[in-house]
Amino acid sequence: MAMENAGNLEAAIEQLLNAEKQARLAGDVAATRNAVTEILRMCFEARAWKTLNDQIVLLSKRRGQLKQAVTAMVQQAMQYIDETPDLETRIELIKILNSVSAGKIYVEIERARLIKKLAKIKEEQGLIAEAADLMQEIAVETFGAMAKTEKIAFILEQVRLCLDRQDYVRAQILSRKISTRVFDADVSKEKKKPKEGDNVVEEAPVDIPSLPELKRIYYELMIRYYSHKNDYLEICRCYKAIYEIPSVKENPAEWIPILRKICWYLVLSPHDPMQSSLLNSTLEDKNLSEIPNFKLLLKQLVTMEVIQWTTLWDSYKDEFENESNLGKNLGEKAAEDLRERVIEHNIIVISKYYGKITLKRLAELLCLSVQKAEKHLSDMVVSKALVAKIDRPMGIVCFQRAKDSNDVLNSWAANLERLLDLVEKSCHQIHKETMVHKAALKV
Repeated sequence: MAMENAGNLEAAIEQLLNAEKQARLAGDVAATRNAVTEILRMCFEARAWKTLNDQIVLLSKRRGQLKQAVTAMVQQAMQYIDETPDLETRIELIKILNSVSAGKIYVEIERARLIKKLAKIKEEQGLIAEAADLMQEIAVETFGAMAKTEKIAFILEQVRLCLDRQDYVRAQILSRKISTRVFDADVSKEKKKPKEGDNVVEEAPVDIPSLPELKRIYYELMIRYYSHKNDYLEICRCYKAIYEIPSVKENPAEWIPILRKICWYLVLSPHDPMQSSLLNSTLEDKNLSEIPNFKLLLKQLVTMEVIQWTTLWDSYKDEFENESNLGKNLGEKAAEDLRERVIEHNIIVISKYYGKITLKRLAELLCLSVQKAEKHLSDMVVSKALVAKIDRPMGIVCFQRAKDSNDVLNSWAANLERLLDLVEKSCHQIHKETMVHKAALKV
């Protein structure tokens, strides 16, 4: 019975191949497309997967095959991928379709989707490096007909796989293909109907997330990348961007944990203008009153008073140890960095109140040894967070105010003015002495 069915299938395919040839040579697009799709449908219904693969290759290689027929064939065969009986058959079908669509610009979107499916299978098998290499073959940013959300989702998948294989350099390069401004675009204002001559953009598949969801995925991946580098300020900015998503801001169960993380990473970030700006803007947030402990923590950083490390750590130790990022605790490194930030804050406060101070007294105020206090001060001077000079034989630190270019020019102008006044007075005195000497000679 099976042989009889196989014979019937071959006979039916032969008839359709003849019909396809006549339609193709006559340039009849609709008839060629119908014949091609009918052949694939018959193979699928008969569950003749090997015959299906053979027919896809055969039809794609026929002389003068029409683009529309190849496109219809690839699109139809893609619907059968999830219906395959086993993984081996599925991979074989995907590879056949991938080889057929390779190098053909009119099925580039279909090829990208095929590669994504194959990469997912490789990842499920534990072959993350192979999956990442497969995804990197496709440059979707050049696909004019692909929907914007689908492009972003594809690039984010490339970034995720690179992070999974710990290829942080390539992950950063790929992430730069996405402009963050695209997440803030107003979808309602985008033109719906393309003008004549414009490229027709395909609709994104149903499983592709919306722009706000993609924004969250993007920043979560960036948090993974910056966590590897321990770049606390950039992690804080990523959490800030997630916090600004409307769906997050409307749900206290979501925004409270994110706001807590924003506060912790602000405290962990080294002192600079960007950190100071974010710190002040976060303090002005009304939602911060919902977590008063963290509001108090941020206020201590903007108040020009010395912070006692032991008191601070006793108050926030439990909060710090229970805080997690990407499913992990902040860790011992973050605890050390927190103490560093407190020491930096204290040195800045001391520099505001003292013009000169002994190293011994500075170490007492910082609750450190003289050597450690000197090291922290030197590090801040090198990083240009502070202007200071240390007289080591005398054991005195002199804090100098940083001058901008206008102040320097004004001081030079004042010095020159004083110099010219001195020269003028000297000339006047010399002239006066000369006159007195001449008068004395005449007498």
